[in-house]
Amino acid sequence: MSRRRIIAGNWKMNKTPSEAKALIEELKPLVVNPDVDVVYCVPAIDLTTAIEATKGTNVSIGAENMYFEESGAYTGEISPNMLTDIGVKYVIIGHSERREYFAETDATVNKKVIKAFEHGITPIICCGETLEQREQGITLDWIRMQIKIAFQNVTADQAKEAVIAYEPIWAIGTGKTATAEQAEEVCAGIREVIGEIYDDATAAAIRIQYGGSMNASNAAELLSKPNIDGGLIGGASLKADFGKIVNA
Repeated sequence: MSRRRIIAGNWKMNKTPSEAKALIEELKPLVVNPDVDVVYCVPAIDLTTAIEATKGTNVSIGAENMYFEESGAYTGEISPNMLTDIGVKYVIIGHSERREYFAETDATVNKKVIKAFEHGITPIICCGETLEQREQGITLDWIRMQIKIAFQNVTADQAKEAVIAYEPIWAIGTGKTATAEQAEEVCAGIREVIGEIYDDATAAAIRIQYGGSMNASNAAELLSKPNIDGGLIGGASLKADFGKIVNA
């Protein structure tokens, strides 16, 4: 089965609205590729600016986080209906930084995934192991658990539309990158567990990204692997190199 490639930028806590607009204008001619879904996941304050700036382009806009309730006394949070009202198409859920710094759990990730699907937002569901877990030889056990919990009460039809981002925590922003073989091994393992939860057709349809210091120089090798369908790009999404990754 041929899966459409997806390259998403995770801007993290970078760029004011005016800086976001300038970056998008710089990137516009560099990311044109009819064969790739291109997504910018931007800080909440930049969402409206980014949606306006990408109108008429091949770029979709995603949020970096979302709460699992639609309204209420949740100071500082953003609801799914707030996102859809302005045209947000994607949302990153369960990034390791959200888990580490803001106490997100596998259970809250699952709630957010379900709520995103209820509102027609495509979740980019993050998973990944620490260096200690890799050295202990429990990488696949850990990832399988994260995936099984994230997809609880998610239908097969919904799962086929999801995006999973495998990001080894030890490779995020460190300059270290999993080898293409290491990344492929885990992404193949993710596809296998999706097949166990659902069926072969769902496993064949779901798109799996690699994230963790993917850049212009290593993107082509990583993206050549059969189970890696794209990338979730951090630092390199904030510069012209992002265009090279999109076209890799």
